[in-house]
Amino acid sequence: MLDSDLAQLYQVETKGLKRAVKRNIERFPPDFMFELTKEEVNVLRYQNGTSSWGGSRYLPYAFTEQGAALLLAV
Repeated sequence: MLDSDLAQLYQVETKGLKRAVKRNIERFPPDFMFELTKEEVNVLRYQNGTSSWGGSRYLPYAFTEQGAALLLAV
């Protein structure tokens, strides 16, 4: 799941969620979470048929099921 989706699910702002992740980055192994590349964001944007990504200046994080569960602890 993307950070924006999880932020909505957990009823927090995306930037707050990203800030919490960055403060606790050592708790997230690479197989729990990763940052999308510009190319991956463009592919998602194309697949969803949107012309923008909601105005975010930063690349989104993607979380596995374990990473999403780990977010509850941060």
